[in-house]
Amino acid sequence: MSELPPLLVIMALPVESQGVFEREGVPVLYTGVGKINAAWALTRKLREYRHANQAMPLVINFGTAGSRSFPTHTLVACHSFVQHDMDVTGLGFARGTTPFDDTPARIEFDPTFTDLPQAICASGDSFQTGECALACDVVDMEAYALAKVCRLEQAQFACVKYVTDGADDSSGSDWQDNLHRAADQFLRCYRELATSRDERSK
Repeated sequence: MSELPPLLVIMALPVESQGVFEREGVPVLYTGVGKINAAWALTRKLREYRHANQAMPLVINFGTAGSRSFPTHTLVACHSFVQHDMDVTGLGFARGTTPFDDTPARIEFDPTFTDLPQAICASGDSFQTGECALACDVVDMEAYALAKVCRLEQAQFACVKYVTDGADDSSGSDWQDNLHRAADQFLRCYRELATSRDERSK
């Protein structure tokens, strides 16, 4: 078995990368949309690392997000994650809390992309077009699930989101229109991180 990459790039959809990583020879794990698809795909991939007796990678999630805190076209780094559609308030649990689960409702990792604005990301299995139920800066559909898998599997996690829309009534069309702008910026972030890690290892 060939050695698995120490930097594992993960995205929801090929349309978010526009093929730029593949043209650079960087493998990308595409999960599909939503928290279940994201958790399943990443768990299977990390199992390959364990079976190969290889150290867990730094998992890097690049993707698009909506935001009412940052303007469209902003690139942000997320290191704090919540899920806005977990609602068991009817049983007395705070919004975003998974009942009887040891994992905290808010998962945090040390920042990796420290030169970018830092953001709290709220994930849910719905395309957000209104106010989010939890305090956050950006909304997506996968990052919390990826963060939880990394926490459980003891892998490092980094996340960069490109704001494509304002999480409002025009979010759908704005997302489509702005997808092509994100990929080059994701690749730039990846190159800078890979270069800095190479230099530290010398």
